[in-house]
Amino acid sequence: MVDAVTFDFWNTLMWEEPGSLREKRLEIWGGTLAEAGARVDVVQLERAHDVAHEAYVRSWTAGCQFRVEEAVGEILEYLNGGLAVNIAPALLEGFREAGRRAAVHPSDGVRACLETLRGAGVRLGIICDIGLTPSPIVLELLDRHGLLGFFDDMSFSDEVGHYKPARPIFQHALAGLGAVPPERAAHVGDRRRTDVGGAIAMGMISVRYNGVYEDEAIRAPEADIVLADLADLPLLLGVAEMSQ
Repeated sequence: MVDAVTFDFWNTLMWEEPGSLREKRLEIWGGTLAEAGARVDVVQLERAHDVAHEAYVRSWTAGCQFRVEEAVGEILEYLNGGLAVNIAPALLEGFREAGRRAAVHPSDGVRACLETLRGAGVRLGIICDIGLTPSPIVLELLDRHGLLGFFDDMSFSDEVGHYKPARPIFQHALAGLGAVPPERAAHVGDRRRTDVGGAIAMGMISVRYNGVYEDEAIRAPEADIVLADLADLPLLLGVAEMSQ
């Protein structure tokens, strides 16, 4: 039996309907920038968003922290100035508000999984790589769906300063859960390079959830456990049997 389980957020605890965040950002910016008197071509704004997202992915892959403020900088640089008003605050707020409005849903079986683990006395945490949706918005999404209260502690990359699979963000999570020894903990996520690789390097039980996204990265390690329904996790960890 494990003493603690940590979860990835995106495509693990919750998932986004493909393209929803991008769509909402552009929709919000289209309104707020027009109200502010900033004339920005729609196609240029779309490309600027994608350039910023590409910059984030490069940084994430390299393990270099990338914050939303940097995404705003990328957008402004792509638009090449020449605007009559300062649109940086509107862009920043658009990233936040889009996270609230986007179609983001709890994964199948997540509530049953969390209820069983908590009922068995297992401590629960989150280890989340933050991209263009800031961690306070992630907290809002969890709270909206009644999931926030299940967690004892959370480790977000925009607060800790490291992306998975870096050891410090896993160490931060285990420390926040009461200094749980790695061998007494499991980590659940959808990515082999970051979630599985980071968990294995820490000596944790690695669990890959493929109920939303199937990671076929053949050069990354495979998990100890692979499952498509989070409701099955407690039994696979030996927790459901212990709690009965």
